[in-house]
Amino acid sequence: MELTKFLKTLLPWLIVLAISIPASASITLYDKDGATFSTDGSFNTFYAYSDNEDTGLSQSRVKMGFLPNWIGFNFSKQLGNLKLGGRSSFWVTINDSDTNGTSTGIDVRQFYGTIDADWGQILFGKDFTLFNRSNIFLDEILQGFGKTGGIDTTGVSFGNIGSGYTYPLPSAQITYRTPEMAGFKLAIGLIDPSRTSGTGGEETVPRIEGELTFNKSFNQGSVTAWTGFLSQSSKKGATGNVDSQGLSYGLNAKMAGFSLTGSGFTGEGIGKVLGPGLAGYSGDELLNAAGNEVDSNGYLVQGSYTFNKVRLAASYGKSELDTATKLEDETIIGAVFYSINDYFKLSGEYNVETVTTGGTDNKIKTVALGMILNF
Repeated sequence: MELTKFLKTLLPWLIVLAISIPASASITLYDKDGATFSTDGSFNTFYAYSDNEDTGLSQSRVKMGFLPNWIGFNFSKQLGNLKLGGRSSFWVTINDSDTNGTSTGIDVRQFYGTIDADWGQILFGKDFTLFNRSNIFLDEILQGFGKTGGIDTTGVSFGNIGSGYTYPLPSAQITYRTPEMAGFKLAIGLIDPSRTSGTGGEETVPRIEGELTFNKSFNQGSVTAWTGFLSQSSKKGATGNVDSQGLSYGLNAKMAGFSLTGSGFTGEGIGKVLGPGLAGYSGDELLNAAGNEVDSNGYLVQGSYTFNKVRLAASYGKSELDTATKLEDETIIGAVFYSINDYFKLSGEYNVETVTTGGTDNKIKTVALGMILNF
């Protein structure tokens, strides 16, 4: 499969994708009698120049990066022993003028309520899922650009989706999180299942996802470790059944300005891009010709160093899909972030993505210069 054809097929779906992170700051609009209401947001735009060595096509773009632009609203109210809360966030693409004119769509990534108490938290509604969640949230280039996602396409860039981790697609869920105990916290979620077996399939139980995290801070540093899982069955006759299973994991260590991160995933019937999301559409094969689930795996190794207002980051990620014509997706990234202040930063990045299909390489090199504003 040629990368450009793959991305043209996949991008209409990925326009509504990307990952959120907690905003670096927020504006409190109301705080009285135990009730609070606040807002946060993020804006970014990059100049990106990409060159495809195989097609000979080069392109200059002005577009958003791995994260689209969003605005979010947060609510909480203390009522006795319970703290009730909720969040809604609305995301837009700034790169749809050629296709939609001025009719920019609004994508709702998060719309959920929460109940917090001494026994933990229950979240109900739409939010990012748990499998590979920390793999992305702790990506060093989350607020950067990453691989281009197609040098002449709309929507977000890809970051390291498909070359290190799959995307935790925002989905309807009921998720329980335990209180933190000795640094450990467990999250278990019932997720609205996806029909990976196609039209006419059935799912008798929801998808189940979970993540166990550990956090420990010490003088001048911290350690964060995590492992997650995913399990779903979608049935359609003897040959259409798709049993999706996955395991994710990672470790991040910080000390005196240095940060090192290693993460990865392995699974079957989840592809390498979206997992068992979007009713089974991921641009990846989930079953092989024999009707067996296709194996996939990926890993990401990153390091960064922060001094004064500068953060330097290096990243190497790779994912593999074990199809008849084995697919490998490798991305190498070098980036620098400069913080003007707590809200505004500049970014410069160089990345090389190489997709190998059946021994044939397709390589895209990208230089991206961006401005990022968070509040």
